[in-house]
Amino acid sequence: MKWYPVKTPKLVKWLFPSLVWEFSVTEKKIYLTFDDGPIPEVTPWVLEQLANYNAKATFFCIGDNVQKHPTIYNEIIAHGHSIGNHTQHHVNAWKVSKTTYISNSILCNETLQNNLKSSQNETTRLFRPPYGKITPLLSRKLRKLDYKIIMWNVLSGDFDMTLSAEKCLTNVISHTEAGSIVVFHDSLKAFYKLTYVLPKVLKHFSNLGYTFDRITI
Repeated sequence: MKWYPVKTPKLVKWLFPSLVWEFSVTEKKIYLTFDDGPIPEVTPWVLEQLANYNAKATFFCIGDNVQKHPTIYNEIIAHGHSIGNHTQHHVNAWKVSKTTYISNSILCNETLQNNLKSSQNETTRLFRPPYGKITPLLSRKLRKLDYKIIMWNVLSGDFDMTLSAEKCLTNVISHTEAGSIVVFHDSLKAFYKLTYVLPKVLKHFSNLGYTFDRITI
């Protein structure tokens, strides 16, 4: 089993205070996020589950997937969810040059804008680095481009092929609280666990009086 913190350590949040890890709220709100889509095999199902609970979420889209599936991308927006930049090709900040990373991020932003329906008027400055990997220099450059870098404080582990669906559910149920930003993936790799976990998370927290909101900063 891979090791990674399900709950983001306080030290990490302290070391990178310019990144958004969670929200301070007085209401019982949770912020579900979905990375790596949109794809036809998963994203429409996610939208259906969210609609069942009138839940809003934030989708950090890969630009290349948006180009391939613009109809699904626009369905996300039509359902009232937020969109965010996840780079054009899901690039790893620790493995490419700074120039390549920034240009790939800008290209994704252009793709998000160019694939909007004429009736849509959605803009985004939300950015999530693939793999959660970023450097201080890249963070500064992105923020100078007016991006707000959205991280998380609960990592579901739905991407982890060695993790059971039951453990994935426990990860979310045990660590999520008001103001939490929770990471899921609308990807083929995560789909099996997502079909088990997402409906149960929506039901569990709805029964406790929570609502699910999109990120709009």
